[in-house]
Amino acid sequence: MRKIYSFLLIAGALLTACKSSDRGELTGVPQRSFRSEVPYNMVYIPGGSFLMGQTDQDVTFAQISQTKQVTVSPFFMDQTEISNTQYKQYVNWVRDSIAITNYLNDPKYYIQPRGGNANANANAGGRKFINWDYVKKNPIWNFRGNNAGNAAKLDGMYYQGDDRVFDRNEVDVRLLKYNYSIMVLRDAANHKNDKNAKRSDFIFRDTVNVYPDTLVWLSDFSYAANEPMVEGYFSHPAFRNYPVVGVTWRQARAFTVWRTRYNDAYKDSRRLPHRLPYSLPTEAEFEYAARGGRIGTDYPWGGPYVKNAKGCLMANFKPGRGNYTDDGGAYTVNVRSYFPNDYGLYNMAGNVAEWTASAYDPSASTFVHDMAPTFNYEAKASDPEVLKRKVVRGGSWKDVGYFLQNSTRSYEYQDTAKSYIGFRCVSHFVGRDIRDKR
Repeated sequence: MRKIYSFLLIAGALLTACKSSDRGELTGVPQRSFRSEVPYNMVYIPGGSFLMGQTDQDVTFAQISQTKQVTVSPFFMDQTEISNTQYKQYVNWVRDSIAITNYLNDPKYYIQPRGGNANANANAGGRKFINWDYVKKNPIWNFRGNNAGNAAKLDGMYYQGDDRVFDRNEVDVRLLKYNYSIMVLRDAANHKNDKNAKRSDFIFRDTVNVYPDTLVWLSDFSYAANEPMVEGYFSHPAFRNYPVVGVTWRQARAFTVWRTRYNDAYKDSRRLPHRLPYSLPTEAEFEYAARGGRIGTDYPWGGPYVKNAKGCLMANFKPGRGNYTDDGGAYTVNVRSYFPNDYGLYNMAGNVAEWTASAYDPSASTFVHDMAPTFNYEAKASDPEVLKRKVVRGGSWKDVGYFLQNSTRSYEYQDTAKSYIGFRCVSHFVGRDIRDKR
């Protein structure tokens, strides 16, 4: 019996060896099969062509903003604007990272090497990696049990001296900064024949403060009693599912970089194929998605009117001469308010206007390509302000109906935060179509 068993093992090994042999033929690199999945809280936007630009008379931009047929590849897009609770996950991640690396210096919060040597928890390059599974089970801000000693160590993260109010321990949000680097592929393509260029020449590095500017509720309006919004909008759980505001374009882009790395870490730990990076949508992608597959319509819900047949307003904006509450909300509303468009996207018009990845040029439609069009410019700190304008789409709770139209474009400066601008993310689909099984 033992001889038969041994013979079967040898035969199996020989069969495996024969199967894995390419016999000198070109067979390609062995890879696991990949089936795309729709990311959580995102929807699939099929690729296609559409007429980008004004559908209604626009006298101001009629000569420089012509309607143009363009084609967009398929991508995934957030169903809703990024909410306060989603953005707060990012803020808390940055807060905890800084607390662990700069204040606690406790080996138990890092991934331990095989063998359990606590003093050798760095890799060959000297880097240490936070064990987020352990952090989730043992929150560092819960000063009980094994974490009793954390309170004194974290004292430096609170406001100090005269910055304290009633001696409360409040985290100094000025400390919450995120460092990141990305490849500027357009610059790399423009200099691909430059023999003196180095890869580092095309790596953009930035450091941004991640906490939203809550004072925008006062600074955006000369005379308005918006102190309650300053005090509660980002911090109170009643607003947890409302769109985050007070975020600059640079902060929004930093969020997309963090979200990409956060997802990649999960994929790495489970040896799963990565999806393409998250990013802000280009203005073409935003308009295409807002139209929901409809042709020649003014608004995401179709039709030329801001009301439906029953007289109900279809979005959160400034109706009439300022009847803000007629649409159901004086300021912003829940990110899942009103009906989604035909792609399943909520509030592609109204609630908050949204940052796009595209730089603003009033005549961009005349020179961008008709395949995946966008005008991008990586503004330097020394550049004039006119080069720091980014396209804003969708209109907001404080805008009149014109700004809710699919084709309306406006802009804001990349370092400016507003109480009426938020954002959502996209991730480009890998392949031709999600229904294509080949």
